[in-house]
Amino acid sequence: MMQHFKRWLTALILIPILLWAIIKGSILVFAALVSLVSILAIHEYFDIICANDIDTISKTTRLISYSACTALIMGACLGSWPILFFILALDMMALCVFVLARFSSVTHIFDLVARQVLGIVYIPLSLALLVFIRDANAGALWVIWLLIVCFANDTGALYVGTFKGKHKLSPNISPNKTIEGALGGLVIALAAGLVFSLMFFQDFYLALRSIPCAICIAAAGQIGDLFESAMKRVGHIKDSGKILPGHGGMLDRIDGVLLAIPVFYFFKVFVL
Repeated sequence: MMQHFKRWLTALILIPILLWAIIKGSILVFAALVSLVSILAIHEYFDIICANDIDTISKTTRLISYSACTALIMGACLGSWPILFFILALDMMALCVFVLARFSSVTHIFDLVARQVLGIVYIPLSLALLVFIRDANAGALWVIWLLIVCFANDTGALYVGTFKGKHKLSPNISPNKTIEGALGGLVIALAAGLVFSLMFFQDFYLALRSIPCAICIAAAGQIGDLFESAMKRVGHIKDSGKILPGHGGMLDRIDGVLLAIPVFYFFKVFVL
């Protein structure tokens, strides 16, 4: 019960700040907030993915990664894919220099590089798309719609699974997740997205087109949740951090959103 209280209290404190940044903040303010989220998330990602290593991850790798996070997301304010590709190329060049400098002293150097590249694609590159969405027509409403669908999916899966769950979804990765919870999350996410579309976009046909989008986003979100759970299980870690009481770490909170953003971006560009 206390865990649920902390979960809702944290949400009630953070939601007004998030809504202000999305609706009232400039694109730079929004990007700065997303950059902070990205840096916190990739910090936790390295703690998880390198938990079994004998040596701690170097400060150089972290610095390169934090710089890439900030550059990718702030660069997205320019609305240009070539800028993002250029920043990714700079990240790779910095890693190449790191390999040349540490090749003889770090035996698992290329394994470390692979993890860093995965982290950059997984976290800041995905979040950079959120800046693209925010900067588009009716972008603030679409960002809120996306987050509502994702959070409704998480909350629905949690509570339906808690009270109605009987059949395990993926017991080897996350023993507490159930098929009933996953289906409940999909239904509640769909309902939340449909209601929001009808209320704020006031376009019945747009609301209908958003239905497959909401379903795909919810499915991607659940895959993202399981993916992070798999990483934590390998690293023997329960939560990615403790920065958000009742939720765990930043990566625990946005794991589903990270895979949902690219899916939504596809629908926003080609369908909606």
